[in-house]
Parts: sequence; C-alpha cells; structure tokens
Amino acid sequence: MEPLLKLLEENALTAPEVLAKRLGRPVDQVIKQIKQLEEDKVILAYRAIVDDEKANRQTVKAVIEVRITPERGGGFNRLAARISKYPEVTSCFLMSGGFDLLVFVEGRSLKEVALFVSEKLSTLHGVVSTATHFTLKTYKEQNVLLAGEDHDERLKVSP
Repeated sequence: MEPLLKLLEENALTAPEVLAKRLGRPVDQVIKQIKQLEEDKVILAYRAIVDDEKANRQTVKAVIEVRITPERGGGFNRLAARISKYPEVTSCFLMSGGFDLLVFVEGRSLKEVALFVSEKLSTLHGVVSTATHFTLKTYKEQNVLLAGEDHDERLKVSP
C-alpha cells in the first residue's frame, strides 16, 4: 500500500487508471484499496494547496511554540486535543526540544491571531508559555514549490 499512498500524496487527483498503470495492478484493485484506506482512516482528507498570494487571500499565518504542563493520567494529549479543536488552529504537533507543542494558526489579521494567542491559547490551564512567529512569505508548502520561484534552476554544487 505504501507505493499507492506515495502516489496519492503527490497528486490525489490522479485517475485510478493512471495509478493502476504506474503500480502494475488492476484498476479495480486500486479503487478497492483506496476505498479501504479511506474507511480505515489512513487517508483522512484530500486538500488543494493554494498559493495565497495568487488567490489574493489576506490570510495571516503564524507558528506558535507552546510549553505546557503534562496532566496526570493524560500527559500532553488532552490539552493538545483541546487546542487542536479551535478553528484558528490548522495543525498541532507534539515536539521534542525546548517546547512541547508546535501550533499553526491562521487568521484574517495580525490582531486576530494575537487575540487568539492572548485570550484563548495562553489562558488555558496547563499552558506555561507561548512564542508566536508570524510567517512572512511561503516558498514551499507540503512539498510543493509555490509559483514565482525559479523551479527549473538547478542547485549549485561547489567543488
């Protein structure tokens, strides 16, 4: 199943006939495998990667480092799940290192994101500290280089 998942991650819109040909499998088998992966919640969603600049979106994105106190019997999981439920949160990861959670958020303005951090996130019981970093420009998202960059230029190799 791993080769099928890799192809779907590269382009989820690839027709089952093309996938089957690339994998050397019958089309009906590929369709059945995709359906099974969806039912088993291995494939959770299909999403488009949008260049916000070209779409003229006025979206503000931020990455927030969050230090939390683990709960007895629940560790980091309960608080991470609670944070993940906020509509402003697009991703949330448990991390190693100097902070516990890495939280990605989006809003319509700097003020909206700042208010989320100051009024919702940092006031949660168990949140020790936050450090917010606003993204200024996206060059690559989910392994896709965004337009406006020279994609054909090869990387320079020094002797």
